[in-house]
Amino acid sequence: MEFSTKLKSCPVCSSITDCEIKSLKESIDYRIKRYSKGDIIASQGDRCDSLYVLVKGKVKTEMISEGGSLLTIEEISAVKPMASAFLFAQENRFPVYVIALEECYVFTIFKQSVIKLFQNNESFLDSYLRFNSNKTHFLTNKIQILTCKTIKGKFASYILDLLKRGKKGFENKPTVYMDMNQTDLAKYFGVTRPALARIMSDLQQDNIISYVRNSVTVLDVEALIRLKGF
Repeated sequence: MEFSTKLKSCPVCSSITDCEIKSLKESIDYRIKRYSKGDIIASQGDRCDSLYVLVKGKVKTEMISEGGSLLTIEEISAVKPMASAFLFAQENRFPVYVIALEECYVFTIFKQSVIKLFQNNESFLDSYLRFNSNKTHFLTNKIQILTCKTIKGKFASYILDLLKRGKKGFENKPTVYMDMNQTDLAKYFGVTRPALARIMSDLQQDNIISYVRNSVTVLDVEALIRLKGF
């Protein structure tokens, strides 16, 4: 596997020049590990003392709640960092299980080498911070959705967030495009696809939304805001 090409594709490393990438093998401490489908790459509570970069394959992250239920947080496809925000936390442990959905290769760059990159490359530091800020935003939205008690509330929260992210405001009858299909969105909500499909159909019949495939037009924003509270 070509180290330089894969690392360059990672969001936190894209600002590093080709010349700098080529010298990384000699200047930083890292390791490469292969995982088969179904392997646990990290367990919830494991110490996170390196930057994990998924360079090939796809993983899912799951969390066991205090009540014992299993929650799917997200699916991550290469090339992306994993748990990068927790590397420098005081309690630097994985908050989730990371499970390979197919054959995966993971680069792990040791913490001191990441610090060295921060010191030597301001663009890398900026990219790292920006990526973690965006990830925090994603996780915050995920928590808001999980706290909604009903599927309608989860869907309403998701659509309202798309409106905000698209900077559309709450103008009359805005249209947004879901960044997941119904199957993936159902997994994201922790519900079945048929249950989600029924809810979307109900919202359309109630003239709250209108949708065609992944395109959703909001007909009654106030109704969505009320549903978000349930």
